[in-house]
This record gives sequence, C-alpha cells and structure tokens, in this order.
Amino acid sequence: MRIQKFLQEAKKFEVGAYKKLQALTLNHVPFTGTPQKHPYDEDKIILIADPLSTQMFYYEFKTADIEGIEELPSLVTPEGESVTIVRLWVKKGRIGVRCTPFVVEDTTGRRVKVKSADPITRRGGQ
Repeated sequence: MRIQKFLQEAKKFEVGAYKKLQALTLNHVPFTGTPQKHPYDEDKIILIADPLSTQMFYYEFKTADIEGIEELPSLVTPEGESVTIVRLWVKKGRIGVRCTPFVVEDTTGRRVKVKSADPITRRGGQ
C-alpha cells in the first residue's frame, strides 16, 4: 500500500493572540487611525483618527504609554494611494491630547468690522 502525504494549509491558532488581547482590554484603551511622526518630539506619536474625513482630528500620545500596536487593513484614497491604519493600545490613566483643527469663521453669518490697533491704519494709511 502506497502512503501519500499531501500538504495542508496550516490553520492559525488564535488562542495566544486572544489571551494577549484580553489582557490588553483590562488595562488599556484602543485608539485607531493613521500613525505619524511627531514634528518635534520623537518621544511622542500622532494618530490621525480618520485621515480621509473632512472633519479631521488627531490624538497625541507618548510612545512609552503605548503597550501594543495592531496593523489593520489599509485604506485607499480616490487617487489610489494606500493609507496605513493601526490600532494603538494606550495604558489607562495616561495623558493624551485630542486636537480638532478648524477654520475660524463668524457663526452668526454677519460680517463684523474689526478696528485696527495700529494708529496709522486707523487714520487711513497716511
């Protein structure tokens, strides 16, 4: 009798990953977005929460406060560029910064004349 061995696809054994995830959920909070280097502090990271949204905001964390990083499926822009998405697990009780940039506009819809503090401008530019 002839014995044949066929290659079989190995199944992932997710118990180890599940236990680690379960441990993280006890003492950490997940934040999802696109990671960026901090412009001037290499001990911090910026996480853009929704990089393709018109209502963009970002988080700032110290890298020492991040316990784990999970890579998630990437997003693709309408121009075909790939955007990396990750999940950061930040330790509970740590300080983070949430920043929401906005355009300053008059919310009443009426124009307001601003008087200049410069005496030359007030006299008509003489």
